[in-house]
Amino acid sequence: MAKIAFIGMGVMGGPMAAHLVDAGHELTVYNRTRAKAEAWGAKHGAALAENPAEAARDKQIVITCVGNDDDLASVTMGRDGAFSTMPSGSLFIDHTTVSARIARQLSVEAEGRGIHVVDAPVSGGQSGAENGALSIMCGGSKEAFAAAELIMSAYAERIVHVGRTGAGQTTKMCNQIAIAGVLEGLSEALRFAQASQLDLEKVHEAISGGAAQSWQMDNRWATMAKDEFDFGFAVDWMRKDLGLAIEEARSNGAAIPVAALVDQFYAEVQADGGGRNDTSSLVSRLPKRK
Repeated sequence: MAKIAFIGMGVMGGPMAAHLVDAGHELTVYNRTRAKAEAWGAKHGAALAENPAEAARDKQIVITCVGNDDDLASVTMGRDGAFSTMPSGSLFIDHTTVSARIARQLSVEAEGRGIHVVDAPVSGGQSGAENGALSIMCGGSKEAFAAAELIMSAYAERIVHVGRTGAGQTTKMCNQIAIAGVLEGLSEALRFAQASQLDLEKVHEAISGGAAQSWQMDNRWATMAKDEFDFGFAVDWMRKDLGLAIEEARSNGAAIPVAALVDQFYAEVQADGGGRNDTSSLVSRLPKRK
């Protein structure tokens, strides 16, 4: 079993780290809000660190799941960052959804220290993390991925090596672009059905068995119809992710007009106070027939 440092004990990181403990690994954890780390440590029995450097010292593997580019840069390359104490030959796995730019930057920085890096953003939300059923898209060398896969299997159902460093992050952008388009189409279809005074359960039964079927339709059609939007992945986070995709598209020349448009629709949801609602709340900006 491995000695692992886990940095970031939020709604995703906490459950993922718990699966590692259950698998028999020895964990040291760090979280910016210490009370959260203390609560997690008391429940799962892991050691606590005062900073990322202390957490990473003499560890074979360091895993991060933090908020954004700045957070990731701070816990790795900042003062008391993990890279300062990680030994040569160790493995760094990042589960944060961040820009491909910083993923590549971290890889270059780590390479100079003899550290292997895998950028490994996840899909599946809080329930996927809690149930050990995440999908993980990975960028990095074949050797680094092979080592990381053994560890990530504790909390993932699907793990795919998609290419070189940064490819994990750009694949996650593909994921969010696809979800944005599906949810807008689903929102419009739902409101159209309501305006047509159709039985929504019958509509779902009729169209979910054909080409219109999607995970979002099967899991969110009924709750969207009831204006229930408390299912994890928030609008605020989706806007962050779509912003990363739009930024990368400017760099690689891709045209993503629907994603850009849906991003603005989500801005309207935020403006109406729905930033913490889940992404299916996109439907709330469309008029509903009384």
